[in-house]
Amino acid sequence: MDEWKKLRGKFIFLSIVIFILMVVIVTFPAKYRTIPKPIRNLRQVSKSCPQQITHQTITPLKNTKHLLVSAYMDQRVKDFDVRIISIFRRDSIQPLHCLFCCAGQLSHTTTQAKIKELADNFGFPFATTNVLCQIPQNCSATHVSLLTQPDSVKAPAQIWLPIRNQKTSEKEEKKMQFDFTVCISNLFEFNNALQYAQTLEMYRLLGVDRVVIYNTSCGPDLDRLLQSYSQEGFVEMVPWPINQHLNPSRGWLFSQYGGDVHYFGQLATLNECIYRSMDRSRYVLLHDIDEIIMPYQHDSLTPLMDMLQQQHPKAGVFLVENHIYPKKPFEKSEKGPLPKWRGVPGFNILEHIYKWEPDRTSEYHPYKLIVQPRMVEQTSVHLVLEKFGEQFKIPPELCHIIHSPLSTPMVQPLERIQVDTRLWDFSHKLIPNVNSVLRRAGLLQPR
Repeated sequence: MDEWKKLRGKFIFLSIVIFILMVVIVTFPAKYRTIPKPIRNLRQVSKSCPQQITHQTITPLKNTKHLLVSAYMDQRVKDFDVRIISIFRRDSIQPLHCLFCCAGQLSHTTTQAKIKELADNFGFPFATTNVLCQIPQNCSATHVSLLTQPDSVKAPAQIWLPIRNQKTSEKEEKKMQFDFTVCISNLFEFNNALQYAQTLEMYRLLGVDRVVIYNTSCGPDLDRLLQSYSQEGFVEMVPWPINQHLNPSRGWLFSQYGGDVHYFGQLATLNECIYRSMDRSRYVLLHDIDEIIMPYQHDSLTPLMDMLQQQHPKAGVFLVENHIYPKKPFEKSEKGPLPKWRGVPGFNILEHIYKWEPDRTSEYHPYKLIVQPRMVEQTSVHLVLEKFGEQFKIPPELCHIIHSPLSTPMVQPLERIQVDTRLWDFSHKLIPNVNSVLRRAGLLQPR
């Protein structure tokens, strides 16, 4: 009997102790509770979401060898909402997860990313890559980040990309800001101010509204000229410090030129420019600064494209044939009555009037592109890799590229050389316009 009373007393005492402990834990949860509630922690993080927003055009992705460029809203591919243009190390691609900032609130879940490497990589270790993300339900996404593990608690350490081209009913109804945008994918180390001034003014005469240039580096005279154009609003300079992250190749083929990535990351900038222009430009022209897409039966690009679009309403990609115009096709060239801009570095494009007629039976003839950006998903240099419509090859007698490269062989067979002075048709406007912009930039020397 006494033993039973002792056991009952111990039981009552133990029950009282447990009751007191439960009261203390409920009353002071922050002090004693060691296992956090995941949703509560996510809500606490979301108050400062996002903490680190990148303002760079190239951003390293943490815990990887990859580089992120920009993020755009793109709902043209089923089950995906956001496209991140990137440069990935091809032998180190791993699963990634998309994390979103939803109007200041961190998304409670991550979504699996789909990684699409461009088909053209030319053998280089790094390749342009698209990362597709699906936005979670009930999320008005403003920023996106990529995680190597689906662990949202680590979100404060992430770098966030703003999501551009946000869709609104007003934007859908608004008229395009530009009719024609030219994308110049690479500028590095050049100081050819005269060529740039002539080419940009030629673009303007042909109806181009905006020129986007991805700038790694340039000389002082060209920098002054482009700053003047930027202040005017005709040129948009996009910093492109690819040389601070990789060893960019100066050529197009890894086996010949080496390096980490094709021609200063050209495929990344071409694709970035398409998405940058998607909601603001009717057409985008993809070519280099030494190339001019020239109509031969119209005075500008507008009537040409209106005619072609009417004839080919389903086409969103137009291929333009490339023709080479060297400065000196013979050992010596006679100087005609063309203007000379003394002291301005760069060559005079008006001297490039000799065209090599290609051998169409044996030579590959490259094309450059005029595209409707909303009908393009991925592009390469000379062709569109993935599109939503049809394509059309423009007959060269209607329109072709005047390509004036810096270096070409001196001698060609006479039967393959033609004189083409189409550029001179614009000289009465081009020459005074060039003088004006050079004078504005302080580059034109007094006579």
